[in-house]
Amino acid sequence: MRGAKPTAALRPTRRHLLGRAAGLPLVMLSPGGAWADSGAELKQALAAVGKGRKPLSGRLKLDAPEIAENGSLVPIEVSFDSPMTEQDRVTAIHVFADGNPRPQVAVFRFGRLSGQARVAIRVRLQQTQELIALAETGEGNLYETRALVKVTIGGCGG
Repeated sequence: MRGAKPTAALRPTRRHLLGRAAGLPLVMLSPGGAWADSGAELKQALAAVGKGRKPLSGRLKLDAPEIAENGSLVPIEVSFDSPMTEQDRVTAIHVFADGNPRPQVAVFRFGRLSGQARVAIRVRLQQTQELIALAETGEGNLYETRALVKVTIGGCGG
């Protein structure tokens, strides 16, 4: 019915809209929302991936800019020095940002036929923070590397 006006029952009233708006702050303040303790969540997430293993250094490389003028699009690349053979291969790469409300940024799983253990993504960082990359190998080893990214506000320092 072209040109028909909505009936009064379909039109939102001011009371209806205010009632919906009143519920929004409750979502933001609920546990696990934007105000959750990201330090505790980061420790839990790293422990879940680590499963009691002590991370090794070397072989894993995290390329990230030292200064990011636009925190909403920070390019990073994570690579692992591996021939990706049956004996020496990466099974997963995990990326974390310690200042984000949800610290686990991404997980990449690699199959047996993967040619390289390398990923490139753009992450959103609200503030200056440390990025953490973990790589799991087929032998059960865990490798870790970190990079600090300074996020500037409008290009004027932050």
